[in-house]
Amino acid sequence: MRSLGRIWACPILLVGLASGGPAAAAALEASAWAITPEDGLCRTDLELVSRSGAVAPVALISDGERVILRFAKEGAPPEAFLPIRIDQRPYSNLVQRTGEEGVQLMALSDETLAALRRGKTLQIAWLSEEAVGASLAGAAQGITDLKTCGTQVAARKRAHEADLEAQRARATADARAKAVSDQQLATARAQTAAAEAERQRVAAEARKASAEADAYSAQAEQARVYADERNRQAEAEREQRAAYARDYYYRDYRDYRRSQSSDPGWGYYRPYYPQ
Repeated sequence: MRSLGRIWACPILLVGLASGGPAAAAALEASAWAITPEDGLCRTDLELVSRSGAVAPVALISDGERVILRFAKEGAPPEAFLPIRIDQRPYSNLVQRTGEEGVQLMALSDETLAALRRGKTLQIAWLSEEAVGASLAGAAQGITDLKTCGTQVAARKRAHEADLEAQRARATADARAKAVSDQQLATARAQTAAAEAERQRVAAEARKASAEADAYSAQAEQARVYADERNRQAEAEREQRAAYARDYYYRDYRDYRRSQSSDPGWGYYRPYYPQ
């Protein structure tokens, strides 16, 4: 950064450049104010020329609300408050460094813009090793067109960004709705699976209980058959014993009759027949 003394000495150089004859006058003639739309803003390029013929390109950019002087200068501080000269009169504005290497932005105040509209020459002393300048012919209409273009382009960009934001919001809402739907579907499937598992468990328990009941019934039937068989066997044994007892009784009775019939003292005997 040059010293303040060198900056304030630049008007003398520029006055000489402005009055240095036809060559100097030709160097200060501004190119046409060709305005180019960019991403959300419009720009017009200016070429500032020194006495030696060195060119320092700058650009005026606008988003419709502000007009900014954009330039490149290596080693510039992050912020500075520097003057530019319009018709030899200084107008100081805030300069800030951008993220792009070496690129600086100077936000032009309303006073500076008014001076540019009605001014004839623009001079900047600190932009390069030599003071540089350019004609402001056509600046009034050029700045008006630049701001109009910036307004339209910025509005179109805002509309486009709003549309993109709406699309993103719809996509987010759709994704959220799908996630909720998927979650609900997964929950319903889980509930259905749990219900089916419970149904199968209950059915399995019912089958198990039925099998146990069938087994118990079979065991009970087997026990009943076994008991009936035991009863039949017991009854048969009782009948056999009773028959044996009857046979034994009658056999003993016949033997007794036989023995008594040979006894002369035996009287009349009426046998007893059990009922």
